[in-house]
Amino acid sequence: MPKYYCLEASQEAADLYIFGDITTWTWDEKDKDAYGIVKELQALETDKVNVHINSYGGDVSEGLAIYNVLKNSKAKVTTYCDGFACSAASVIFMAGEERIMNSASLLMIHNAWSWASGNAEEFRKQADDLDKITQASVNAYMSRVWITEEELKEKMNAETWLTAQEALADGFATKILEEEDDGVNQSAFRAIRDRVLEPKAVEPQEGVLEGELVIDADEIAGKVAEKIKAMLKPSGEDGMGRQAQRRKESTGWSAFFSGRKVQR
Repeated sequence: MPKYYCLEASQEAADLYIFGDITTWTWDEKDKDAYGIVKELQALETDKVNVHINSYGGDVSEGLAIYNVLKNSKAKVTTYCDGFACSAASVIFMAGEERIMNSASLLMIHNAWSWASGNAEEFRKQADDLDKITQASVNAYMSRVWITEEELKEKMNAETWLTAQEALADGFATKILEEEDDGVNQSAFRAIRDRVLEPKAVEPQEGVLEGELVIDADEIAGKVAEKIKAMLKPSGEDGMGRQAQRRKESTGWSAFFSGRKVQR
């Protein structure tokens, strides 16, 4: 049975990929489970670990072991939800100082479950044990989220699937990957496009807290749009001056977004 994880390390960072069921059922080699991950992580000599997750989850004990090793690591841990991070895998996701979801990804949280057999006393004990096992996962979530424990447990009782936006709102995630591209606010790009192609009035924002820093992407867009339009105007010296000639060669708009410097 293949490993459910892969660890790739360099001097700059280590990348851990958890793509599969988190299980102790490895059939042969011990290093195919959490024990193997722990050994490899402890041997790393890097100050940055990126954890990529696409897993339905698995054994709670395995998930908690991986979570605790990552959480206690001296390296900066960043977790990424690349598809599903369900059950025990969602607990591992909580180990990241930064917890990043793709917009097309999901978390799923629920209570621990198991099989049981025996008499009534044994079933009651199993239920009590499951409550304690679930509480370990609750503690991991509560170390990151900003909803109450009662609200969290309601979601776990309901076996809740969380979109990237919902996970961000509750504190499970710290960022949605596609909100930014190379550090550039995409809403600003959309606003710039709208202001250049179809100028329109924008209603003022409300509900801003006192002292809160607000970046008005639309205001920035208006200023950039004015500069771009100025670049597109022909020279005043003659109808086919240097700027007009360059206008024929480039729209200015494509140059702006391709990163090429527009000569004036």
